[in-house]
Amino acid sequence: MSSILDEYEDSQNLRQGSQPHTRLSPANIGLTHSGFVNVRLEEEKPIFTKQRIDFAPPEKINHLAVCSNQLCMSLGKDTLLRIDLAKPDQPNQIELGRKDDSKVHRLFLDPTGFHLLISLSTSECLYLNRNTQKVRSLSRWRGHLIESVGWNKLLGNETSTGPILVGTSQGIIFEAEISVIEGSLFNTNPDQYFRQVHSLEEDGRPAPVCCLEVERGPENKYFIIATTRKRLFQFVGKVAEGSEQQGFSSIFNQNQDLLPSFQEFPANMGYSEITFYTAKLRSVPSAFAWMMGNGVLYGQLDYIRPDSLLSDVQVWEYTPDIDIIHDKPHSIVLTQFHFLLLLRDRVKAICTLNGQVVYEDVFPDKFGSLKRMIKDPVGGLVWIYTERAVFRYHIQREARDVWQMYMSMNKFDLAKEYCRDRPECTDMVLAREAEHCFQNKRYLESAKCYALTQNYFEEIALKFIEAKQEEALKEFLLKKLDNLKPSERTQITLLVTWLVELYLNGLGQLESDGNTVIFQETREEFRNFLSSSKHRDCLYNNRSTTYDLLASHGNVDDMVYFSVIMQDYERVISHYCQNDNFTAALDVLAKHCDEKLFYKFSPVLMQNIPKSVVDAWIRMGKRLDPKKLIPALMNYSQMGNTQQINETIRYMEFCVYELNVTEEAIHNYLLSLYAKYKPDSLLWYLEQAGTHPSEIHYDLKYALRLCAEHGYLQACVLVYRIMELYEEAVDLALQVDVDLAKRCADLPEDDEEVRKKLWLKIARHVVQEEKDVKKAMNCLSSCNLLKIEDILPFFPDFVTIDHFKEAICSSLEEYNKHIDDLKQEMEEATESAKRIREDIQEMRNKYGVVDSQEKCASCDFPLLNRSFYLFLCGHAFHYDCLFQEVTPHLSAFKQNRLEELQKKLAATAQSTKSRHRPALKEEGDTSSLGKGSMGASREQIISDIDDIVAAECAYCGELMIKSIDKPFIDPQKFEQEKSSWL
Repeated sequence: MSSILDEYEDSQNLRQGSQPHTRLSPANIGLTHSGFVNVRLEEEKPIFTKQRIDFAPPEKINHLAVCSNQLCMSLGKDTLLRIDLAKPDQPNQIELGRKDDSKVHRLFLDPTGFHLLISLSTSECLYLNRNTQKVRSLSRWRGHLIESVGWNKLLGNETSTGPILVGTSQGIIFEAEISVIEGSLFNTNPDQYFRQVHSLEEDGRPAPVCCLEVERGPENKYFIIATTRKRLFQFVGKVAEGSEQQGFSSIFNQNQDLLPSFQEFPANMGYSEITFYTAKLRSVPSAFAWMMGNGVLYGQLDYIRPDSLLSDVQVWEYTPDIDIIHDKPHSIVLTQFHFLLLLRDRVKAICTLNGQVVYEDVFPDKFGSLKRMIKDPVGGLVWIYTERAVFRYHIQREARDVWQMYMSMNKFDLAKEYCRDRPECTDMVLAREAEHCFQNKRYLESAKCYALTQNYFEEIALKFIEAKQEEALKEFLLKKLDNLKPSERTQITLLVTWLVELYLNGLGQLESDGNTVIFQETREEFRNFLSSSKHRDCLYNNRSTTYDLLASHGNVDDMVYFSVIMQDYERVISHYCQNDNFTAALDVLAKHCDEKLFYKFSPVLMQNIPKSVVDAWIRMGKRLDPKKLIPALMNYSQMGNTQQINETIRYMEFCVYELNVTEEAIHNYLLSLYAKYKPDSLLWYLEQAGTHPSEIHYDLKYALRLCAEHGYLQACVLVYRIMELYEEAVDLALQVDVDLAKRCADLPEDDEEVRKKLWLKIARHVVQEEKDVKKAMNCLSSCNLLKIEDILPFFPDFVTIDHFKEAICSSLEEYNKHIDDLKQEMEEATESAKRIREDIQEMRNKYGVVDSQEKCASCDFPLLNRSFYLFLCGHAFHYDCLFQEVTPHLSAFKQNRLEELQKKLAATAQSTKSRHRPALKEEGDTSSLGKGSMGASREQIISDIDDIVAAECAYCGELMIKSIDKPFIDPQKFEQEKSSWL
């Protein structure tokens, strides 16, 4: 047999025009009421597309089954064809091997596609596994004409069906299991067991079991649906956890005492068929459709309901063109929103939402009458076959027109869900929903929907204005505003301004009506609108307009609130100050901490609430610049208000002692306040401010003038001392206290001449002004620089020597002691000179022995190759090696000196060479005269170079110690050295 399903021929839909155009007409081109352009650039593909399989069967097709991409068909009397749709060019043909008159009655393929049951007209049943080529007879099933099979979707696998249900033509339901044991030595029977569990009846007589379906719901609850010709039975029961392998007998036993739940219809066409729809992402069916004599019963499956699985049940009655006597429907298939009916020569698609026929496809007579329609639950394709042809239907974008049906049914949420990716359709649904709500006087909901549409803004606004629905209009504007892009500034400005006006009108109306609760709620809503971050830029750019609107309605509170939002605190504070509410103004200042506003409004606030203002300044701390607050402080401190002056001093002290402000103006101002109002604190401030000019932060000259003007002599002395004007300090201190003058006289510690001069001033004052010899003697003892002979000229002539006897004796004793000290120092110096001469003599006799194998400590070459230095530590260096080691560590001065000596040495060497050239006799006489002086000069130069280079060992001397913090590699040559190591 040639390969089939390798090529597909697109069949022409003979009645394409029979499918009504539920989409928008392509003729509606242009700008519609919603603002969208409704035009399709190309014709959309139909939902149902039929394809004929390029397959010419060698014999008549009797039956066909499809599941999990596995297709099985019965051909003629004894042939079975299996095709894996993933490999359509590799069909598998099997002969049943029946020699009697039996025919294939039905084919049943399980959800996995591995197990095929073949029901024969002779009440026999055959079994074929996908992995085998041998058809096996089920002996226990003999004598029963199989009409339906309920597969076990939970336990079915490649080798076993698990417990399944089997319905017969006599209304008996059996439970059975088929298992194929791989590699078995004996040819065992595949049917494990076959036992009756229930029987169905109609009108008191057995009725064939047309369909069986087994589903498991939550909490291990099982649902079994069985249909006869005009009845639909439901069996519900729980199976214990882990006992699913034991079968479904327990479910039927639970319902044994009660009549089974069923639905019955009067009409009977000799058979019925039920079909289910399972979404791809779900494991259980969600909807059903039952084709029976009265029509099609369809609805949803609700696994939560305890009594019945069926919900939202409706009956679609057959249309007049369907005659259940002469033109009965053969099969039914359920999709997400349609069910397809198969008649003798056509297929009808009916929408489950509105019961309308949306598609009808008529087959030509050349293919013969249509026999059956099957849907692959895994692949989703619908298959139809006649005796001579096979067709299949592709179903694509089935939900694309569903939104219109839901919209016509006023199920707007569902309509929006099914046109989520199509904005023009969503807009139409929203517009219809808005209109529906408006007509039913649900204005707020209507406004919310209208705001999401593209309908003309003016028309919608006028509708709400004419209906006098300001709340709905406000809601519409708010939603519309939320949907605008930031770039649409003009529209945003318009809506924001309009909304402000609406809010203000509403607040005014509520206030006049006295409705306090709603007024507060509306005000809170209005303030939330003003403070919204989305509208901040617009409100800020148009704040003058908003201020005008607020002012026109006399709404001062909200104007202040708006000013705060806009951070226009200056306007708020000005408002409070104009109304003499200085505390509120200060609260705004303190809350928002704007330094510029502090500087601007502090003068008026300081005039009225100085303590609170200073407290606020102190809380601000370093964020305020005290220098910029001085004008406000000085302006009102000069008016003489005690409280203002005290608060000014308190803030200045905070700046100086807490903030450690170093501004000279601050310190000078505090000095002036101390000098004028708190003299007791002046001297303490000057003492703690420092004793050196670099430590203090006030102007010394200004402080001196200030203290002098107010007569604070002790403070002046302190300032003189800081200015190092010790003579003036002593002169002024002598007017206050001699002890203070003494302390001033001791200050110039490094200048004994000045100290002596100052002490002489004190001694003169004590002798001449106070005429107290005893005090003069105390001065003499207090200063070791003064001698008795220094102060004697200050005493009058009548003073006897008895007053100075002790001082003169003490002075003479000191002189004698000083002479003894000098003698001792001379003796020690003589002894030291003697020891030095001995050491020099010893050093002249010292020598060192250099071995012939000795090497230079720097270059590690033999030492005797060229001139070298030997140090007492044992290190020896070549002359040039020592020069290289020492030179980098010398100071700049010594390096320059060394260069000069080298140049001089080179010049002497050149002179020596010239003297050795052949010369005239008189020239020889001349050179002999200068030979001694030239040689002496060269020796001196070499000696000077040795003093610099060979003063100490390069490895043991101070040069090595001083170079310990220097890097081993010159920083300028580091990169070059680093790269050489790579």
